[in-house]
Amino acid sequence: MSVAQGSAATGRTRWKRFATVVVPASFIAGAIVFGQATGAIAASFNVSGSQFKVSADRLEGTGFVQYGGMATEKGGNASNPADPKNHPVAVSGIAKAKLYNLCQSVKVPGLPVTMVIHAGKDAKNPAEATDLLIDLTSLKGDATFDNIQIGIDASDLTKGGANAKGLQGGFAQQADGVVITNLKQVAWSTTAGTFKLSGLDLGISTGANAEECF
Repeated sequence: MSVAQGSAATGRTRWKRFATVVVPASFIAGAIVFGQATGAIAASFNVSGSQFKVSADRLEGTGFVQYGGMATEKGGNASNPADPKNHPVAVSGIAKAKLYNLCQSVKVPGLPVTMVIHAGKDAKNPAEATDLLIDLTSLKGDATFDNIQIGIDASDLTKGGANAKGLQGGFAQQADGVVITNLKQVAWSTTAGTFKLSGLDLGISTGANAEECF
């Protein structure tokens, strides 16, 4: 019994330490965009068992932060790092964002079916969001940051919105602004204070070559 308890304690410690390494690793890879507030602040909902893809020709953000965290499926134990319903994520936040030619797709598990959303195709009317938060596991693109601070304590973040903070002692970064082109992202969840989808086009695609954003 004592061995099991000791292992659990060590596991929790290692899980928290994830937040101190995920941000610099993803920064070096250029995989940075936006995220849902987890860590010190609990997520507002449990994630489903499916990730989704997001792409955009260009993302312009005002107020950017990023730190480490996790997303938990319903029934998962957030304090147990071995629980398969817990998923390490890169957590980021953007106070105000514009997304040009936005695409979001999710594949139905076990079926050749996807749901696809397009918006912001008109360059004069991009999709817009405030307090945008996403738990992501992968992101590719070309990023430029304005007045970036790297290595700030995750609990001291101020630029990504009131809820975009991480655990005390966690590695984080923030910037006054961010521009990402050729954005390709895989995520577990998205939340936003407001989300304006100009020219919204939602459809269902089926078959072996069912449409996905990428």
